[in-house]
Amino acid sequence: MRNAKALLSAAIVIASAAIADAYQSHNVYQSSGFDPALSIFAERPDDCPPCFNCNLADFRCHQFANCTAATGRCSCPAGWGGEDCTDPLCGSLAGGKDRPPRKGDSCDCDDGWDGINCNMCTSNNVCNALVPGGEGGLCYTGGMVVRQNYQQCDVTNKQILDQLKGQKPQVTFSCDAMDETCNFQFWVDQRESFYCGLTNCTAGVELLDDYSNKTSYECEKINCRCVPGRMLCGENGSIDLGDFLEEEIKGPASFTTIMSEGGASDDGSEFSEPAMNDLISSVFGDKKIFLQCNAGECIHESEVPGHERPVKTINTPLIAGIIAGCALFIVAVVLLVYYFSRRQSWGPIHLPDEDDDEAGKLMLDHKPASLAFRDVAYNLKGKEIIHDIQGVVHPGELMAIMGASGAGKTTFLDVLARKNKRGTTYGEFFINGETIADDDFRKVIGFVDQDDTLLPTLTVHETIVDSAMLRLPKDMGISAKMQRVDDVERQLGIHHIRHQLIGSEEGSGRGISGGEKRRVGIACELVTSPSILFLDEPTSGLDSYNAFNVVECLVNLVKNYNRTVVMTIHQPRSNIVALFDQLVLLAQGHVVYSGPFSSCQQYFDSIGFSCPPGFNIADYLVDLTMHAGTPRDPIEDSGSLYNPAEHMTRASSTMAVKSIRSASNIDGDSIGSPADREPLLRPSTKRKLSVRQQQERQLFSRRKNSGVPASTASRTDDEVSLPDDHQQWLRLQTQRGAPPGFNLDDPDATPPLADDTTGTDLDILIAKYRGSQVSSTILEDMENAITSANTANGNPNPDIVTNGNNSKVKGFTRLGLLGQFRILSVRTWRNLYRNPMLMLTHYAIAIVLAVFLGFLFFNLTDDIKGFQNRLGLFFFLLALFGFSTLTSLTVFANERLLFMRERAKGYYSPVSYFAAKVIFDIIPLRLMPPLIMGAIVYPMTGLIPSWPQFSYFILFLVLFNLAAAAICLFIGIIFSNGAVANLIGSLVMLFSLLFSGFLLNHDTIPKAALWLQHLSIFHYGFEGLIVNEVSPLRLIDHKYGLDIEVPGAAILSSFGFNNNNKAIDATSLGIFCASFILLAYAAMHFLLVERR
Repeated sequence: MRNAKALLSAAIVIASAAIADAYQSHNVYQSSGFDPALSIFAERPDDCPPCFNCNLADFRCHQFANCTAATGRCSCPAGWGGEDCTDPLCGSLAGGKDRPPRKGDSCDCDDGWDGINCNMCTSNNVCNALVPGGEGGLCYTGGMVVRQNYQQCDVTNKQILDQLKGQKPQVTFSCDAMDETCNFQFWVDQRESFYCGLTNCTAGVELLDDYSNKTSYECEKINCRCVPGRMLCGENGSIDLGDFLEEEIKGPASFTTIMSEGGASDDGSEFSEPAMNDLISSVFGDKKIFLQCNAGECIHESEVPGHERPVKTINTPLIAGIIAGCALFIVAVVLLVYYFSRRQSWGPIHLPDEDDDEAGKLMLDHKPASLAFRDVAYNLKGKEIIHDIQGVVHPGELMAIMGASGAGKTTFLDVLARKNKRGTTYGEFFINGETIADDDFRKVIGFVDQDDTLLPTLTVHETIVDSAMLRLPKDMGISAKMQRVDDVERQLGIHHIRHQLIGSEEGSGRGISGGEKRRVGIACELVTSPSILFLDEPTSGLDSYNAFNVVECLVNLVKNYNRTVVMTIHQPRSNIVALFDQLVLLAQGHVVYSGPFSSCQQYFDSIGFSCPPGFNIADYLVDLTMHAGTPRDPIEDSGSLYNPAEHMTRASSTMAVKSIRSASNIDGDSIGSPADREPLLRPSTKRKLSVRQQQERQLFSRRKNSGVPASTASRTDDEVSLPDDHQQWLRLQTQRGAPPGFNLDDPDATPPLADDTTGTDLDILIAKYRGSQVSSTILEDMENAITSANTANGNPNPDIVTNGNNSKVKGFTRLGLLGQFRILSVRTWRNLYRNPMLMLTHYAIAIVLAVFLGFLFFNLTDDIKGFQNRLGLFFFLLALFGFSTLTSLTVFANERLLFMRERAKGYYSPVSYFAAKVIFDIIPLRLMPPLIMGAIVYPMTGLIPSWPQFSYFILFLVLFNLAAAAICLFIGIIFSNGAVANLIGSLVMLFSLLFSGFLLNHDTIPKAALWLQHLSIFHYGFEGLIVNEVSPLRLIDHKYGLDIEVPGAAILSSFGFNNNNKAIDATSLGIFCASFILLAYAAMHFLLVERR
């Protein structure tokens, strides 16, 4: 065997030299040269040999390619073509089946490709076409197979190079990791000589030192074949190694490469197989084939051997610290709320200084104001509510406006106080005989509404102090203002409750009583020392004791400080009635009496309506107007005329008799004997009157005063004789009036109807007053005041009313916008921290939900699943903040009435109130929660750990929250009905949510509706958050067995998001916030105006 190998080796050397010499001196024939000759077989006869069919034994697929049994064609490996896979292909691997065959001595490869058959990549960009997704391709030159690598090597054995005499020997080596196979080809001047197929191959890398490694392929079996007619394979009758390669080369074989960083002398590759090594050693004296190789394999950048994606880590201590810090913040807020809620306003006692005298000067140096009015009327939607009312009230007097429900008391009081009414007001109003402008008039008056509108979270003292600070003169010292507050509290008897909360039945708990609240409301007006104080039913809802206390305080103000008080009152007690100085009695909008209360009794006695003894005259007068204003029933009227023989009917019960007796003071025993009464039990021609009708007949029938006792007065035919029991009326004396007279049953004895007829007996009362001496006295008093004012102002013409622009009855300069803002800010903050549940709930929910979201979305991965989770996280955050801002609907709802009344009274400018509410009410609820939640969620969910990204994340949450709150604030101001506002707010948020970009792709929105997306704050917030987080990422998508990296920006673009809109989105949210804040203020300024 050894002799055979020796002879074979000698033959190879001799043949190699001869072949090389012949190769240099003769032309090499190409297959193309035989094309003309082969053309004769185009129409060969049927007996010609068969065409190429690898299924036949005469044909073979080279490169150990598989034969397709169905077609008889070879399935050539990459880079090979032709019927039998012996022709190299050019172009590049990216060309696939369309690669062109080589037509010359070498291939002209595409850019970025190299190698004998253009299988080896040289640049990264050409690999994108060979990786799924078309991005992230990488030309790996490390030599270790990933999927299928290709190497081209130059043979470096010196003896072999010398023997080939300038012909270049080369080797191509490729491996398939999935099949565990490799291919080896030996080339001479880029013509394949023989090839080998290696199976059961394993690849490995060994780290030799810090700068070099060794890559090796170990294959258990190897099969080699010659390419017939090529060098070493019988070319030109030379040596043929075919039998040797097929019989002797069996394996195992190895292919190893050593690579060093920067290159080293030991770098290189070698191919080793025992039989081949013996041949090389015997012939050339080398141990094996030595090579210098270049490798190239197109892979995805994530497939680089040894490459491991960095594992995202969560900073647990940071998360724990943030959560603990937020919890401590909540604890601190609770402690501060508790401290401020428990802290009393008591402080060190300050001795009075010079400024304290200002409080006394405010009370003593003011100009007393008398109020006169005539021909006052009010028309609403064509209906006249009040008609031609007149009256006068002087300094030091208290005027009471009385009447039944619906008589027009409150409307008349509003007209006197020059409130902003919905209808049209007529008449003349005079202050000290002069007319003054409405704005100047409102500065010198105070107005107390019937229902209290006080902040329940403030104390009594704080409520009055706020009124004093906002409405007292700007140049008045603080100590003087506080002294004034203290004086008012003592005057009204509320000094002992000054530190109690106002309270309410709804939320803040019960505080002071109803009477105390009424006095606090009065104190808020008295503290400014108004010249005229108007009060709308100040005793309404109070018990008799508290009602008297309230009126007594008003009387003290009137008498001690020469003030003017006008109030409406419904059913005053007799001890309250005794305190009245002037009385205006209204009925159905008409004046029944207006004048001194001391003349009231005598006046009604004089017109035949005397108050019975023991009756409260206020109750009597109100009942009289009601009775007189009731239309008569003709059937009842037929039995209502007084008849001495039929003046009584039999009562249906003892109770009825007592009722009549108490009303008329008639003794039941004096009615007569049963025999006398029997005919009256069932009158057949008269309708029986009810008890109430009988009582009202006795009380409200008009009687004619005779001036002398009825028993001695001469009677006319028109007068009737009363029975003995009625003679008791003649002995009863009223407070100031004469004895009651007889009923006036003759229609001719009644006065004419009034001009504005009511169609009832009320016209009698109206007409009688217009022609009375009381009315004339008031008009005369008014004219005298006008004349005196004209004379004092240098205008002797009594027909010209002086304009009061120069009058001393003027207001004073109040605080500016900055001072108002400071006081209102303190009040708003007190209201917030004394009702802390809303604020604390927002903060607590922010922490709890942040931790819960951090748990659900903990450590988001940078893959498609992580992308989906990011979408869900950001969508939920925006939805949470968007719908939580619906609480802004009630920011002004709870104080709507309070604001309108305080604004009408001139407490402050609307802009000061609005700024205080926005800064100290909305911002604490809209700024802190997103900061708390963002600080916890961001590190727990593993979002990009970068300060710029974190800053944008917080910025978008805050801007979105503020924009949503501004929208809800605007809606809450526009719609006064809470249910409607809540519905509209929810619909607006849902509409905005629909166009966020999460539920509806931007590219699929119809063009006609695309503009609606620009109105969605959810779109700007969601796009800003997702672009800020995902755009810099490269997401992993595991497909086709690969971890494909997909740029986050590409995915966002497919979802319809613009990766360059981050700044635009932030700006848009800011514009939305500012715009709706301005719209909310405009709505408040123009809509929230008191109109009565």
